[in-house]
This record gives sequence, structure tokens and C-alpha cells, in this order.
Amino acid sequence: MALDKILAIAGKPGLYKLVTQTRGGFIAQSLLDNRKMSVGIQQNVSVLSEIAIYTLTEEKPLREVLQLIKDKEEGKPTRISHKESKDKLEEYFFDILPDYDEDRVYASDIKKVVQWYNTLQKNDLLDFEATEASDEEE
Repeated sequence: MALDKILAIAGKPGLYKLVTQTRGGFIAQSLLDNRKMSVGIQQNVSVLSEIAIYTLTEEKPLREVLQLIKDKEEGKPTRISHKESKDKLEEYFFDILPDYDEDRVYASDIKKVVQWYNTLQKNDLLDFEATEASDEEE
């Protein structure tokens, strides 16, 4: 599944899969417990495909950062928990993305990326190459 169908909803834990659009918003399904919920257009929703991480030279799309983590972890869950200390999270992220902008990427951002990676990995949604190939065919 492409990251353009995966959502982060402000004030709600975890990630959500876009199920269908409705007149006043859309229906999303939680990747944590598979519960469906109605989301209004007034809620703050981020589509993962549109999120990027600041580096010293550019903005790196989240898809590429998640791929770097996947390569480092060999497709397994991260060795570090999103609940680790700020220093450990920053050290881990520096191993993944050595040129990330430390002034604009906060520990809370790193926590989200690690947590999102683990959620996507658990739901077998990390196959970005296959998704890109199917997008190009369309």
C-alpha cells in the first residue's frame, strides 16, 4: 500500500488507513486495532507521502527515510524503542540519516518516525519499491 493512503490524525494515536471518502470527510481504519472511524474535514490530518524530514541540504521524503530504516534493520522492527531517551533517539537517527538538520528535527519527530516505521513494519506496509512500480504503471 502506498503512503498516500496512510494517515496520521492529530490527537489520535497511531496510523490510519484511508478506507473511503464521505461527503463530510472520510472513513479511516486504525492500523493498531483495525477500528474504523469517521474523520471530518476540519480535523488536522497528515498524509505520510507528503511528510519530509529536514536535512542540511534538502527535505528528504518520509518514504526514503523509512526505506533507510528498513535497510538498516533488514526489514525487522527497530532495535530502539520510540520511548528511549532523547540522546539515544538522536544517535539512532544520526546513523540512519547523518545529515539531518538537528535544529529543525526534534526528538518528538524522531519518536514519530520510529513509531510509524514499527507500525508499518508490523502491518507489512513497507514494500515501497512494489508500490512505486505500480504507481508508474498507472
